[in-house]
Amino acid sequence: MNYQGSCHCGKIAFEVEGELSGVMECNCSMCRRKSALMWFVARDQLRLLTPESALATYTFNKHVIQHRFCPTCGIHPFGETVDPQGKRMVAVNVRCLDAVDLAALSVKHYDGRAR
Repeated sequence: MNYQGSCHCGKIAFEVEGELSGVMECNCSMCRRKSALMWFVARDQLRLLTPESALATYTFNKHVIQHRFCPTCGIHPFGETVDPQGKRMVAVNVRCLDAVDLAALSVKHYDGRAR
């Protein structure tokens, strides 16, 4: 399925292809504050509809995830990283996707605070 997504102001727009069957909720200091529900897909499944130059990036701790956000409205639509096998991945914040029934999603809790 193809999903459309954006930040709040629309300066960052994207689409992502895949089967959205479940999400992860992390309790690390960053994710807890963002209240993100993340869906992990290969980076090539996400296509930016706006220039990459519209994105700002924040990293912290081990600097392995590039938390991408809109410098205008502050919304974090996704993060980019590399999995243990070296594959480029994105963690899409499903709260930024249009027409998704969040209550219907299976949520896996991840203890990022302990990592």
